Amino acid sequence: MSARIDAFLQLGRQQGCSDIHLAVGCPPMLRMLGEIAPIRYRDLSDDELSALILEILDESQRSAFARGEDLDFSYAPAPGERYRFNVFRKASGVGAVVRVVGTTIPPIDALGLPPVIKTLAQSHQGLLLVTGATGTGKTTTLASMIDFLNSTRKLNIITLEDPVEYVHQSKQSLVVQREVGTSVGSFAEGLRAALREDPDVILVGELRDVETITLAMMAAETGHLVLGTLHTTSAVKTLDRILDVLPVDQRAQAMSFLSQSLIGVISQCLVPTPGRQGRKAIVEVMVMTTAISNLLLSGKTVQIPAAILTGRQLGMQLLDQALIEAVQAKEIDPDAAYMQAHDKKQLQRFVTDPKLLPQVSLVGG
Repeated sequence: MSARIDAFLQLGRQQGCSDIHLAVGCPPMLRMLGEIAPIRYRDLSDDELSALILEILDESQRSAFARGEDLDFSYAPAPGERYRFNVFRKASGVGAVVRVVGTTIPPIDALGLPPVIKTLAQSHQGLLLVTGATGTGKTTTLASMIDFLNSTRKLNIITLEDPVEYVHQSKQSLVVQREVGTSVGSFAEGLRAALREDPDVILVGELRDVETITLAMMAAETGHLVLGTLHTTSAVKTLDRILDVLPVDQRAQAMSFLSQSLIGVISQCLVPTPGRQGRKAIVEVMVMTTAISNLLLSGKTVQIPAAILTGRQLGMQLLDQALIEAVQAKEIDPDAAYMQAHDKKQLQRFVTDPKLLPQVSLVGG
């Protein structure tokens, strides 16, 4: 007997949405191509929504939720179907956001990413970061990288995820997926355990605290390839975030580590295509070079974008560069590209909706 919530999940998947939002006082809503729209259904009451969610929780999850804790878990109602749930309480009652996970892992070549990303993924050791805001496709990019390595090299790959989304079948490599909260207590605990499990590659779902960041650095320094994510929107902001999170007395050591063991930073966003029929990943790519290493060590991170700009032959690109090129190639919507740009002046000439542009005030003298 299927759970009642499955009908909403299957509707969302059929419609091609990325997320399903369930909140008291509103009908279920679907996020389609970055925008939220309600489905034709009555407003959900607190009792109805609570019953829908409680039906798919196990005893430990029910106990945790009864104590007022938020829940993060994956749910697979049928073969080939997988969803990531975040369940929480808000002022008006229970709420949930459900990420619809793709049924298959897209090949890395199908994502339309720059070729340098495949090169970076083949590094034998060091730290490689994929960053971006929530819902920008970081999980898909990382899953495709892992699948690429799994298909082409004989490695021991350990993933630490919260929760597991894409499920990998071992191919050339052995892939061991561990879920925070069920098979391991925390990312830091999982990392400590992974270092004793003869890994070649470790994927850390999120570098969210000092201990996890420190352990990830140690793993990268001791001969492993470590893939991780941060919620930052550019290479420079990623470097600054790592240094800011760490205690003052650890920053010099971290700066030295980043200069020597950071492979690169891939910062991505998803931008609607012309006609808004789909979305394309647009990425900023920073590859650690001697020049960027020296800028980092001397505290001149503000000059790193200029170094990225001149590193095209190494596959580097700034986000704004990538946006302009994708607009010129008619791969993305120019208005949406303008909204994503860091330096919006560079994208102004492509904008089709004048309301998006800053209004110039003409004051008479």
